[in-house]
Amino acid sequence: MPNIVLFSGSSHHDLSQRVADRLGLELGKVVTKKFSNQETSVEIGESVRGEDVYIIQSGCGEINDNLMELLIMINACKIASSSRVTAVIPCFPYARQDKKDKVGKNCSRAPISAKLVANMLSVAGADHIITMDLHASQIQGFFDIPVDNLYAEPAVLQWIKENILEWRNCIIVSPDAGGAKRVTSIADRLNVEFALIHKERKKANEVDRMVLVGDVKDRVAILVDDMADTCGTICHAAEKLISAGATKVYAILTHGIFSGPAISRINNASFEAVVVTNTIPQEEKMKHCPKIQFIDISMILAEAIRRTHNGESVSYLFSHVPL
Repeated sequence: MPNIVLFSGSSHHDLSQRVADRLGLELGKVVTKKFSNQETSVEIGESVRGEDVYIIQSGCGEINDNLMELLIMINACKIASSSRVTAVIPCFPYARQDKKDKVGKNCSRAPISAKLVANMLSVAGADHIITMDLHASQIQGFFDIPVDNLYAEPAVLQWIKENILEWRNCIIVSPDAGGAKRVTSIADRLNVEFALIHKERKKANEVDRMVLVGDVKDRVAILVDDMADTCGTICHAAEKLISAGATKVYAILTHGIFSGPAISRINNASFEAVVVTNTIPQEEKMKHCPKIQFIDISMILAEAIRRTHNGESVSYLFSHVPL
C-alpha cells in the first residue's frame, strides 16, 4: 500500500499495532510528551508530504489529554503537506453529550459537547473520520467532512455463534429503549426473538426502575449495548432477567469504559461473561475481573483503512467483513 502512513496516539498502542500488522505496515515514528506545565507536545518523526495519513486514537483513558494529542497530531500532519488526514477514533469521545437532554430552566444552557468535538477535529485539519458504533448516529451530521461509522455487529454475531452453544435458544435484549434498533438487527440475523428493558433514571449513572418487555423464561439472554460505563444499567438488567426466568445472562458491549464501581459490580452480578471489543484497552480490567472477555476488531478497522485508501466503499464492511 504505497503513499500511506499510519500513526498511533498514546491511548491504545496495542490496537494500533494490531491494525498495522493486518495491513502489513510499520507504525510511523511519533514522539509525544508533556512540558512541565502539562502542555502536550507532539513530534512527527518522518515525512508525510503527499501521503495518505491515518491516526489511530481512541477516546479513553485520560480523555481530554488524548483528544488534545489527536488534534495536535492531525494539525502537525496537515501543515506538513500530507495529502489527506484521517482520524481513526474507535471510541468517539463525548458521544453521550449529543443533545440538550436537560429539563426545566437549565435546558437552554446544556452543551452539545459532541458537536464541539466534531468542530475541533475539522478545524484541526481532519479530512475524514472513521469511528465505531457511535452512541447516536446523528453525530455523523455534526461533521462537514465524511464520517464512516463502522459497526461491531459482524464480530458480535461470530462471537455468539462460536461461544454460546445454546445460541439458537437465546433472546437478544436491549437494556434500554434506545438500543432497540441494534438488538432487532442482531436478532433478525440470528433468527431469534428480542426483548427490551425500559429504564427510568433519577439522575445520570443512576437507574430508578426497570420494566422488562418480552419473555425470557428458560432462555439464554444476551444483553447488547454500545457502551457500559459504571455498569449500573447492565447489572440491574441482569438481575431483572434472572428474576424473569432467564437461564444464563451474557452482556456484549462495543465500548467497555468500566469506570468507578464497574468492575466490582460485574464481579458481583449474574453474568456468564461480559464481552467487549478492544476499542478501549481491557488488559488491566481483565486481570481484576475474569468475566470480561474481548473481541478483536482490528480487522474491521484495517479493512476500513484499506478500502478508504483505495477509494472503495466502506459500507460493505457492515455485514461482510472477513474476520
